[in-house]
Amino acid sequence: MKNAMRAKDSERLATIRMITAGIKQREVDERISLDDVQVLSVVEKMIKTRKESIVQFQAGNRPDLVEKESKEVALLQSYLPAQLSDTELEGIIAAAIAESGAASIKDMGKVMAIVKGKAQGAPTWAPLERRSRRSWDNRPTGHWQTGHWSEKNVPLFSDPFASGPVGQR
Repeated sequence: MKNAMRAKDSERLATIRMITAGIKQREVDERISLDDVQVLSVVEKMIKTRKESIVQFQAGNRPDLVEKESKEVALLQSYLPAQLSDTELEGIIAAAIAESGAASIKDMGKVMAIVKGKAQGAPTWAPLERRSRRSWDNRPTGHWQTGHWSEKNVPLFSDPFASGPVGQR
């Protein structure tokens, strides 16, 4: 904050003040002291609201406000840890699946809890969930009726009562 004051960077100073105000507001509301993970979630929430505002300002034909919000998003993102690469993220997901002993997609809550602790530089949780679902889909699985294993997660035959193949629901 002092560096921004000395450099007379009013945008950065306003963003830092906004972050500290958001942190203090959450601490007062919940009557707790925030740790690093919770502070990051406050900053991520601020980024999310700014991105939603950008969409609304673009729809309202307000390029001046779009530019202001875009600068705030860039400044807020500079306070987040570096994003993980796809290979690092998939490695963390694979390790979490092995560590939790998850056997099916129903155990994804256990896997996501482990991944959440290890992947602080992860993007939003929606892409992370899609990647973990994709890693489940690529695992060789057994067919529910025959017990035979297929390599491409393709069922040996279809369930006559289902809308599609059994393994593809």
